[in-house]
Amino acid sequence: MEKIVLGGGCFWCIEAILKSITGVFSVISGYAGGEDPNPNYQSVCSGQTGHAEVVMVSFDPNVSSLRSILEVFWQAHDPTTLNRQGNDIGTQYRSAIYYYNNSQKEIIEKSMLLAQSSFTNPIVTEVSPLSKFYPAEQYHQDYYEKNPNAPYCYMIILPKLKKLGID
Repeated sequence: MEKIVLGGGCFWCIEAILKSITGVFSVISGYAGGEDPNPNYQSVCSGQTGHAEVVMVSFDPNVSSLRSILEVFWQAHDPTTLNRQGNDIGTQYRSAIYYYNNSQKEIIEKSMLLAQSSFTNPIVTEVSPLSKFYPAEQYHQDYYEKNPNAPYCYMIILPKLKKLGID
């Protein structure tokens, strides 16, 4: 298994999308990229921790490559908006990729260059080595699966899934 940590706005959205990829073993919602050693949803939402809402994706690279996962990632959100995805505004909603090694970094950089051709504005996705990943509270895990009729899921996540042909 290989892992990568991705942030594309609300972790509920990106989790629901990435779980649908063949070869993805698990997607865990959490926090990364900040300085607070004990982040929680309330503190991260304050914008004071430096953390972003992210997901840790564990996948079998023999079934689904990092490149193919990143292709979905670029389509699943708008990587050209700084600290924002739709109505979710703040540094915690930034587009980010946290990698584990230089091999991943090279793949990410090439993928970003290819993805740029799909966007008019420049991609502003943060690309950094992962220092620490903090799993989010249990009620955030598998959120869309557990709450498909919740207003946010129905109005925000479901249209993204349909756009990507995942529903």
